[in-house]
Amino acid sequence: MKLNKNIKLFINYFLGPLLFIWLSWSIYRQIQQQPGLEQAWQRMKASMNGPMLWNLLLVFILMIANWSIEAVKWQLSVKQIQKVSFARSLKAVLSGVSFSVTTPNRVGEYLGRVLYMDEGNRLKTISLTIVGSISQLIITIFMGGIGLIILRPIIEEQQIISVVWMKVILYGVWGVFLVLTLFYFRLSWIIKWVDRLPGSKRFAYLVRALEDFNATILLKLMSLSLLRFFVFIIQYYLLFVLFDVNVSGWQAFWTVSVSFLVMAIIPTIAIAELAQRGKVTIAIVGLYSSNELGMTFATAGIWFINLILPAIVGSLLIVRINKIFTSNNYEDSTS
Repeated sequence: MKLNKNIKLFINYFLGPLLFIWLSWSIYRQIQQQPGLEQAWQRMKASMNGPMLWNLLLVFILMIANWSIEAVKWQLSVKQIQKVSFARSLKAVLSGVSFSVTTPNRVGEYLGRVLYMDEGNRLKTISLTIVGSISQLIITIFMGGIGLIILRPIIEEQQIISVVWMKVILYGVWGVFLVLTLFYFRLSWIIKWVDRLPGSKRFAYLVRALEDFNATILLKLMSLSLLRFFVFIIQYYLLFVLFDVNVSGWQAFWTVSVSFLVMAIIPTIAIAELAQRGKVTIAIVGLYSSNELGMTFATAGIWFINLILPAIVGSLLIVRINKIFTSNNYEDSTS
């Protein structure tokens, strides 16, 4: 399907620059309002002249690894309907980040990614992308659930949560994990349910591609999600060391795992979630360390490096949105 001349002009000379300006202003305004970020940045710059330089460099390298793994995940997910190169997949992921930081629960991520798909495949891509997100959520719930079991004695000892409520939370977490995992490996059920809905023929094609997900692909997606999870944990530990949060690797692993679980449950807008992340991190990592300022700085550092920097790159890619559509139209005309 070719775009008419007026739509092309709108996309080429108005939509791309407008999106870039909006995203850039949103990111800048929120950065200015985040508590502890300036002090954390000053500490990170100071570390460049000391032995902690390697910690900081590793965190940046792991950020690149993190989004590269996500690009491979997305590439694997959408190959059912369209083969996408790694470079294009990475651009799509970063563009998705730029949209996600200003939308509740990062739903804008899907909009940024579908721009890189050919005409006719964009809406179908949403359901495939959701599968990759579910695989990450399953890993988060699983690791967080184990973390809750391990931290349960100290949580109850310090009376952060009562024994009764701890049991309720554990049963709830593992119940959600089992249900979500069952649906993940039985995606065909979703298609059957959609087919039974009145008037479903109009949009059934949007989920039809889910039939092509076999157990091998789903396990690969889950393995990549687990690898991303480990990358996140290592980043946190490196910044804990940088900001003098005295916790062992074992303590950092399970406390951060539980923190991820809590953040997955709390509805939020990604760009405004730093304050919430800081509170959650202090409450849970604080079981083993009293350096609340260091935890706040580490959380701010992760937020800036893992989310804001990729969002800035993604917003720059949005400026080139006209080339994306031009390329897609060319591919459509030659297919």
